[in-house]
Amino acid sequence: MFINNFDPVAFQILSLEIRWYSLAYIIGIILGWVFCKKQLIKDQHILSLFDDFITYLIIGIILGGRLGYALFYNLKYYLENPFEILMVWNGGMSFHGGLIGVIIASQLFSSKHKVNQFIFLDLVALSAPIGIFFGRIANFTNSELIGRPTDLPWSVQFILIDNIKRHPSQLYEAFFEGVILFFLLLYFFKKNYLKDPGKISALFLIFYSLFRFFTEFFRSPDNQIGYLIFNLTMGQLISAFFLMTGIFLFYLKNNEK
Repeated sequence: MFINNFDPVAFQILSLEIRWYSLAYIIGIILGWVFCKKQLIKDQHILSLFDDFITYLIIGIILGGRLGYALFYNLKYYLENPFEILMVWNGGMSFHGGLIGVIIASQLFSSKHKVNQFIFLDLVALSAPIGIFFGRIANFTNSELIGRPTDLPWSVQFILIDNIKRHPSQLYEAFFEGVILFFLLLYFFKKNYLKDPGKISALFLIFYSLFRFFTEFFRSPDNQIGYLIFNLTMGQLISAFFLMTGIFLFYLKNNEK
């Protein structure tokens, strides 16, 4: 058993607290940006637009992630306390909300510059697992999104939460949604099996949703929601929707002429 007693604050500069979760966002975006520019983008026109696209991307992630959390996971509370939606520093971000924000931001940017939206979405899909990995590691150090109780030898006791031994579900997600998903998508990209823009995005939706759905069986449901239909969590139900969306998108792209 591992004892998790990490301080959510990475370091402090005067009165400013720098938290692990903030660092995860920053590191993930920077590494994803470098990876796209140095390894993935070969078209000079797309390369010249990419720095401006990152601004749209960051706004989409933050707005979508926050609004998605309020809508999917704590709607009643935020309807009663609407101004707290702006208090991002208090925590509460939804990956699926951030994903919707990225899709909208990509559409707006692509329409402005008259570029196929899926060119940018494929780049995001290929680099997103980097950010997901660091995000899940930050969840672990923050003692949030904790796992369900277990007696397995690699169980973790989150001192800041309780004395129960739990699955390190954040690390499961970091491995499958971060490491495995990254190399899986990179394999298809490098083998050039999927030349048409949009197929990588579809595969991202499919594989991420599958990994998220199954790893949620080891993760405790949100206290304010609990289990829903068929004893599934909110994250699993939303993942099932995005899985079907990914399958439909791949079908469409595979049958384009």
